[in-house]
Amino acid sequence: MAVCNACRYCEQYCVVFPAMEQRLAFGKADLTYLANLCHNCGECLYACQYAPPHEFAINVPKTLAGLRAESYEKYSWPRAFAKVYRRYAVSVSLILVVVFTIAMFAAAAAINPASTADRTDANFYAVVPHEILVALFGAVGLFVATALAVAVARFWREVHRGAVLPVRHGIHRGIIDALSLRNLHAGGADCTVAEETRTPWRRWWHHATFYGFALCFASTSVAAVYHTFFGWLAPYGYSSLPVVLGTIGGIGLTIGPLGLWWVRLRRDPEMNDPAHDTTDAALILLLVLTSISGLFLLASRETTAMPGLLIIHLAIVLALFVTLPYGKFVHGLFRTAALLKFAREEDRS
Repeated sequence: MAVCNACRYCEQYCVVFPAMEQRLAFGKADLTYLANLCHNCGECLYACQYAPPHEFAINVPKTLAGLRAESYEKYSWPRAFAKVYRRYAVSVSLILVVVFTIAMFAAAAAINPASTADRTDANFYAVVPHEILVALFGAVGLFVATALAVAVARFWREVHRGAVLPVRHGIHRGIIDALSLRNLHAGGADCTVAEETRTPWRRWWHHATFYGFALCFASTSVAAVYHTFFGWLAPYGYSSLPVVLGTIGGIGLTIGPLGLWWVRLRRDPEMNDPAHDTTDAALILLLVLTSISGLFLLASRETTAMPGLLIIHLAIVLALFVTLPYGKFVHGLFRTAALLKFAREEDRS
């Protein structure tokens, strides 16, 4: 960063470089902040005259990617699980899916032996009662929300130990930058795949993933409002708002993560840090399994396969939720926090 700050050839690229130029020295907090501002577009790697094979061997995207991976574990709560998950993310995710599936099949059979019998009424609550669903996912959701809140609070407190600069902008600019991902096409170009190859796909797949997740969450929220406040009980029609939102979200949550993995396999490996490999793969795996099992459940809800598919889908969703605070998911929250900090510093004169 000291060399980059002296060179400033890349200052027209993403927000990392304007933020860097407002600092004369770089402590751990500053580097963590800059690492989470980086969108890993890779433009600076190919522009840098000090990149390998130069003796300085400066590789900003790969270095910051490694620091980001460290920050996910450093600020997590509890940290012990994050340390294990970072090393064995895929294995832990699959084990959780299997354990939750077996436990939920056993519980359903013990509570109501007829619940897993052949049925074609699309009545999910006859398999897993509404009260149990609310209690189970409410408890898990509270834990996950607490863990994520602690992680973001720790990150925010740490990065504010760095340079303290005047407030110039409100939070709206940072939120817009986070939702639009404009920094994925730094310098006005699309995201790099190789030195002479730039495409918009990485940005589009990020959008499909994020907004697909948001639509699935919205679908569940609307269904909860229908049930709680209006007394409209599931199952809902195929043209109803919860089903339409969930279907569109499920499609986005399938093609988005798969597209991101496809782009990752094609990208120059010099832009990625191996520390991200397992957590990237685990999140993509769980997101795709969640969306595909949900779509299959919707298509088969009036068949005898429904009870089994429902339990498997719920087990996958539980595994996804439990692992959210310890994997790649938190990068969206940390990056949004970093963008909000940058928005407060921008245009300092």
